[in-house]
Amino acid sequence: MHPAYTLSDAATVFSPALVFFPELIRQNIARVTEMAGGPARLRPHVKTHKTIEIAKMLLDAGVTKHKCATIAEAEMLASAGAPDVLIAYPLVGPNIERAGALIRKFPGTRFSALIDDPDMTRALSSAIKAAGLEIGVVLDLDVGQHRTGIAIGDGALSLYELAGSLPGLRPEGFQLYDGHNNQPDRAEREKAVREFIQPVLELRAKAEGKGIPVPRLVCGGTPSFPVYAAITDVPGIECSPGTFVLHDAGYGPKYADLAGITPAAVLVTRVVSRPTANRVTLDLGNKAVAADPVLEKRVTLLDFPEYKTVGHNEEHLIVETAGASAYKPGDVVYALPGHICPTVALHNHVLIADGGKVVGRWDVASRVRVLTV
Repeated sequence: MHPAYTLSDAATVFSPALVFFPELIRQNIARVTEMAGGPARLRPHVKTHKTIEIAKMLLDAGVTKHKCATIAEAEMLASAGAPDVLIAYPLVGPNIERAGALIRKFPGTRFSALIDDPDMTRALSSAIKAAGLEIGVVLDLDVGQHRTGIAIGDGALSLYELAGSLPGLRPEGFQLYDGHNNQPDRAEREKAVREFIQPVLELRAKAEGKGIPVPRLVCGGTPSFPVYAAITDVPGIECSPGTFVLHDAGYGPKYADLAGITPAAVLVTRVVSRPTANRVTLDLGNKAVAADPVLEKRVTLLDFPEYKTVGHNEEHLIVETAGASAYKPGDVVYALPGHICPTVALHNHVLIADGGKVVGRWDVASRVRVLTV
C-alpha cells in the first residue's frame, strides 16, 4: 500500500469515506502534462472528480481547455475560471435552453457542445440565435464505440456543413472518442487508432476545402491517451483523459504505458461483522463504491490477505479469506475502487489528507444535475 494512504487519525474518520490526496493529484497532473507534451494539448474530462478544487489545480498547471458531460459540470468549471469548456454530450430538451443561460451567465468562458444529428443541430441553432448568443459546435464522430456520434463519411460532412451555415453556431472541430479502444496492449490500441484516424483526416481536409474550419480534434479517454499524446504530426489534437487525476484499481495494473500515474483516492472502510470463520463483512456497500465493474473487480482491499469477494449489497461488502481471524468488528481497512468516476458521484463530499492526517473536506459540487442554471 502506498505510504501516503495510511491515516494516523483514521479512528476519527466516519466510514465508509472517500479520501483524496492532493499531493498525489498534483503529481498525476504533472505526469500527464509531461506525457502530452504540455498543457496546451490537454482537454481533461471533469466527470472523474467533479470538484472545483481539482478544476483549479488543473488551471494552475496551465490547463485552459476542459471537457464535461453535464450542464452542472460546465457551470462548475466556468465558476472555477475555466476559459474553454466543451460539453461533450448531446444537448436535447431543456438542456438546450440551459446552455444559453450558461453562456449568458459566464461571458468569460467559451462554451461548445457536441452535435451528431441535423434536427438537434437546428434546434440548438434556433435557441441560441433567439437568445442572441453563439456557441461552438464539435462534430461527434462515431469511430467504433457506437454509443453516440455520426459515422465518418458524406453524412458527417453534410452535418458539419449544416452547422457552418446555421446562425449562432461556430464550427470548432471533431470529437473522436474511442472508449471501446481499451486493450491492455498498447500496440493494439495504436493499431485501432491508425485504422480510423486516416478517414478522419480526410474528412477534415474535405471540410476545410469547403472553407469550414476544423481547428481541433478532441481525442480519446484515459486508455488511448498515450497513443494520441505520441501523435505530434497532426495539428489540433487535444488529448482528453479524465480518470488520471484520481486513477483507480481498474486502470492501475492494466496499462503499462500509464506508469507514473498513482491512485490518489482511497476508500476508508471498517469491519462490521465476522459472520463465519472465513468471512469478513465491511461497510463498503454499493452506495459507497461503484457497482458497474464485475463483482471481483469493484474493490481492491489493500494490505489484506488473499480474498474473494462473495457479496456486495447496499451497505455491505462480504469477502472470504483464510486470514479472517485477524480481523474484528471496528478494524479499519483501506481500499481502491475499481471505477473511480461513478464512485466519486456517490459521495456528497470527500475528505482531504496530507501528511498522514485528514486536513479538510471538499464538496463534490457537480455530482448533482443542477447548480444554478
